[in-house]
Amino acid sequence: MADIYYNYINGKWVSSCTNETFESINPANTEEVLGYFQQSNEEDVELAIASAESAFESWSKTAVPTRGDVLFNLIQLLQEKKDELAVIITKEVGKSLREAKGEVQKTIEAMKQFSGEATRLTGETVPSHKSDIFAYTVREPLGVVGVIAPYNFPLGIGIWKIAPAIIAGNTVIFKPASNTSLISVKIIEMFEEAGVPAGVINMVTGPGGVIGNAIGNHPKIKAVSFTGSTDVGLALGKAVSTRGAKMQAEMGGKNPSIILEDANIDETVENLVISGFLDNGQRCTGTSRVIVLRSIAKELTEKLVSRAKRLVIGDGFGENVDNGPVVDEGQLNTYLRYVNSAIEEGAILEFGGKRLTDNGMDKGYFVAPTIFSNVTKDMTIFREEIFGPVIGITTVDSYEEALELANESDFGLSSTIYTNDLKKAFHFVRNIESGVTHVNIPSNYFENQYPFGGKKASSIGPREQGSTALDFWTDYKTVYIKP
Repeated sequence: MADIYYNYINGKWVSSCTNETFESINPANTEEVLGYFQQSNEEDVELAIASAESAFESWSKTAVPTRGDVLFNLIQLLQEKKDELAVIITKEVGKSLREAKGEVQKTIEAMKQFSGEATRLTGETVPSHKSDIFAYTVREPLGVVGVIAPYNFPLGIGIWKIAPAIIAGNTVIFKPASNTSLISVKIIEMFEEAGVPAGVINMVTGPGGVIGNAIGNHPKIKAVSFTGSTDVGLALGKAVSTRGAKMQAEMGGKNPSIILEDANIDETVENLVISGFLDNGQRCTGTSRVIVLRSIAKELTEKLVSRAKRLVIGDGFGENVDNGPVVDEGQLNTYLRYVNSAIEEGAILEFGGKRLTDNGMDKGYFVAPTIFSNVTKDMTIFREEIFGPVIGITTVDSYEEALELANESDFGLSSTIYTNDLKKAFHFVRNIESGVTHVNIPSNYFENQYPFGGKKASSIGPREQGSTALDFWTDYKTVYIKP
């Protein structure tokens, strides 16, 4: 029988006020229950907020480098538990063990970056117009804040939201994705072992519609950082901003990759596999729109189909597995719905487009990497985020047409151009409407020391990560002193 796990409030593991639980299952084998978690409600959020409020005064007055020691300790714990964490991620999210280990490593790299921010919580001194006045700015924490994390990178995103929040001196209410609650329990256990005092981080599990709304609408929550769908993020952002709190949201993407005639086709295909198919396309920065010059479209499509056929799909623990299952039945049905819609609207299915059930995969949510050609800008598959391993290929006659189509989207998260023409590459960088862009690199490539975020409907508020990581989590105070 699977274990029962609890909310974490004021340094203790406690039952929810509902005394009800929900289960997290292995998407590769739906008969395997990974654990039972608290089906919390608004009352549990109130308890967590009271705990965070009580802890704020002491934590906010703790020396910033001392707060940073927590992250130095966390780095060591992540390294020690790397294999254990990767196994849990593979079981709970469905990604291959190789990709799960990559997530843990990226999280370690992020903590190396964030731990240094403890000595870079800087203000500035600016000369006054008055010779006898000394003026400067300091940055102060906000208070109790909310963190709402997604399922696709549950370890990485959960930690790299919490880390800058507590470094800045805030106390946190953490709401993880329900289908990745087990890895979130491990996050809390590691923060506790790393030395976070009781009440500084509190975790409440349960349905997003209940817990997320309670966090978003609560007057004592001074800021909310969210990663997830655009629809939910926009609604949450409206609730948070209406009451004057701060909102940061990283949301959907419909990320284009433009491929010009002089691109290295073989390298480009490998990059498209990385950005469009691995992790089952469950990456907000993944490539879903390929916009290619007509003269090379046939060659690119044939080589991409050939490469997709060689991908190994199966249980993430299998040898040489590239993709495991999608995360749950809802995501499976979303994939199938978009595939059917694309076919009905006239796109040509070149490969995939089906659920996989052979070789024991009938017990899980396995799908084939999928390629459509003849995709036009009016099709649903061109406009809406699928969050699955689906690439739509659109042909154009010029670079100018490609750029115009790339920008014809409500989203603006990530983008890529494949070319050896330096002039066009820089023109693309200047004119593409995305917060992150690349040249001859997969659209999902990132490093933690650089800011991350999008434009248009892909983001709300300040960027995450990099030198801007603490901006969202602090307020400036300006000080004037006359001796």
